[in-house]
Parts: sequence; structure tokens; C-alpha cells
Amino acid sequence: MAKASLIHPNWDKDPAGITDGFSLEMTAKDEASLRDAAPLIPAETPVAVTFLPGEDVGARVAATVAVRQLGFEPMPHFSARRITSEDDFEGYLKAVVEQAGVTRCFIVAGDPPEPVGPYFDTSALIATGAFERSGIKAIGIGGHPEGHPNMTEAECWAVLEKKVAEIERRGMAALIVTQFGFDPDAFLAWLKELRARGIDAPVRIGVPGPAGIKRLLAFAARCGVGASTSVLKKYGISVTNLLGTAGPDKLVDAFARELGPEHGRVRLHFYPFGGLTKTMEWIHGYNKKHGIEA
Repeated sequence: MAKASLIHPNWDKDPAGITDGFSLEMTAKDEASLRDAAPLIPAETPVAVTFLPGEDVGARVAATVAVRQLGFEPMPHFSARRITSEDDFEGYLKAVVEQAGVTRCFIVAGDPPEPVGPYFDTSALIATGAFERSGIKAIGIGGHPEGHPNMTEAECWAVLEKKVAEIERRGMAALIVTQFGFDPDAFLAWLKELRARGIDAPVRIGVPGPAGIKRLLAFAARCGVGASTSVLKKYGISVTNLLGTAGPDKLVDAFARELGPEHGRVRLHFYPFGGLTKTMEWIHGYNKKHGIEA
């Protein structure tokens, strides 16, 4: 349990409600949007800064610095297969540690089937020892409740177990952050399986912020997220009317209702596809409606 506090102090406290202790995601291009939304975001909220193709490294560093300057907890992404060299990796890590006081990172393999540099997957990044040498306290890794396009279910579990064990062996805390989804039942079943396998790392469940329905479905298609007619109906989307917007009310309600001790330590991670301010307004509205003191 002690390692949870390395990830973020709020893991040591019982949440006041389902949205308490949430985290957010942004891209380097969202720096201005983050500044606009900042008055609505609680202090020390973890904010992940993604690692997208075609971005300038300086822009990613600047966005990470902005997260810290605004009073939030930066968690920059490292995309293994997009990193061009050892200098590229360690230079970026050094910059965010020195300029933004980063102590928590998130690692992904990345979309390219072949690496552009020396790192084939996230295990290769962990194996360098660079994170613990740089004073990183916690490493976030991906969880896939709806499966992975390039791995079997058995492989997914084996890789996840190995990475959690290796991160902890190196003296850091492991945090699992899932892809977003529309089906609470898939997440709940996956969480039960995770705990049954003895993996007790804290989990952040990916939740899409309110956005246009067409936009949500486009992201779902791009990310391999299950979006069958029945799942969308469960979420509150009708495939006969794609012109409106949709929020995660039903999804979050289901988590509030059904998450229990058997699912372990769980918080929410919002993907603000409709913008950071819209996501924060939704969270505040949800809290007010449900009497949650954030």
C-alpha cells in the first residue's frame, strides 16, 4: 500500500465520490486550453502529456512545465517506438525532470509496428534504468480491458504482470491506466480478473469526456475500442442519431454503483476529446448533481 503514495498522495485517502482524485490527459497543443481550464481543475490533479508523432520536443517540454506551473502534477508520456535514440530518450527525460520537477511518467509502445530507434517496447525503456536514475517514483503502463490488437489475452496478462513486477523491483510504483471505453461491464470484469491474478497496482479507468458523438466514434475506431450498437446504447448513444454530443454519465454512474473492494484501488482518468474546459464543466456538474465534495 505504501507505494501508492508515490503515485499520488490522494491514493492514501478514501475518495469522496467516484470522480474524486481524477486525472486528465492533454497534448502539447493543449497548453492554452489547459490555462483556460485551470481555474476549474483541483490543485495537484495529475495531468498526462501525450507523446504524439510530428510534435516538437520543445512543445512537449513546455506543456509539461505549464502543468507544473499551474499547480498540477505532470505525467509525461514516453512512446518507445517513436524515440529515435538513447540521447532522444534521456534528453527528454532530463528536460522534464529538471524543468518541470517530474517524478511520474507514463510509457507506451506506440503505434509504429517497427521502432524508429533502439526501443521496441516499454520493457526496453524500463530496462535502461534511466527512470530510477532520474528520480522517477512511479511509472504508468497501459491496461487493455477490451484486449489488444497485437496480443492474445494470455499475452496481455503475462506482459502486464512482468512490467508491474519489474517496475516495483526497481523501487518505483506501478500505475495501470486503461484505454477509454464505453462498456462498464468490460472494465469491471477486467478489474476482477486483474485482482484475482494478484496484481494490486492502482488502476485509472479511462473515461471519455463529453464530446460530439461522431468524434467519440472516430476516436473509438482509431483506438480499437468496442463500440457495438448494444454497447453504445448502454453508454447512452443511439446509432440512429449521431449529430449530438454525449457525456459519460451512465458509464460513471455504473462505476459509482458497482465498484467494490474486489476491484481494488480505482480512480478515473478523463480523455477530454471535447476539450479540457468541457470535461471539467461536466465533472463539476456531475459532482453537484451527486453531492460529491471534490
